[in-house]
Amino acid sequence: MSNLVTCYIENNIATITLQNGKVNAISHQVIDELNQALDQAEQDKAVVVLTGQPGMLSGGYDLKVMGESMEAAMALVAKGSSLTRRMLSFPFPVLVACSGHAVAKGAFLLLAADYRIGVEGPFKIGLNEVAIGMTMHHAGLELARGRLAPVFFNRSVILAEMVSPQDAVIAGFLDKVVSEEEFLPTVNFIAKAMTKLDMKAHHQTKLKARAELLQVLDESIEKDRHSSL
Repeated sequence: MSNLVTCYIENNIATITLQNGKVNAISHQVIDELNQALDQAEQDKAVVVLTGQPGMLSGGYDLKVMGESMEAAMALVAKGSSLTRRMLSFPFPVLVACSGHAVAKGAFLLLAADYRIGVEGPFKIGLNEVAIGMTMHHAGLELARGRLAPVFFNRSVILAEMVSPQDAVIAGFLDKVVSEEEFLPTVNFIAKAMTKLDMKAHHQTKLKARAELLQVLDESIEKDRHSSL
């Protein structure tokens, strides 16, 4: 792998780190490398911890690609939706350690995880697509509908409301927020606890619980391949 994504596996925990510039932009290469890291974690039967750099999980898709053309933008969006769909059905637990801001696709990574830990600070989390002139894609709508608290769905998707880490717990983007000092110890503690699960039971239960969401995502990804933003 290049240095856009690193994967370190130890004690049945795969720590996958995004490190693509200041905002950890999600590009084709980043998605390819994330999939390679997930392949490695799956092969090693490891719990996944996905994280970013201090202060930034991800600011979303690579705007250079998104600005090239409608076709280029939709190709990247479809590829990214397939990644989050894979995370939702991954055979082993997926924990996202949100190290700061999580915007647009960064927030969708949170919605695709089994457990999300955020760090306290002046960080913004949410879906800003409407604020920057993008009509929300079908797969994004359905992932948000399936994972966000109903009272926050319209505010997040239609009004592009950004929230603090504390409010992100109420909204459904995060499960827990801790101080910077507690962040890594808490991530490690929960990841270690996840390694004790019966993985077959975890996977089968995950697929049952998310069957309807996974089906509608498959349909939505196909719709997005034939539509425009």
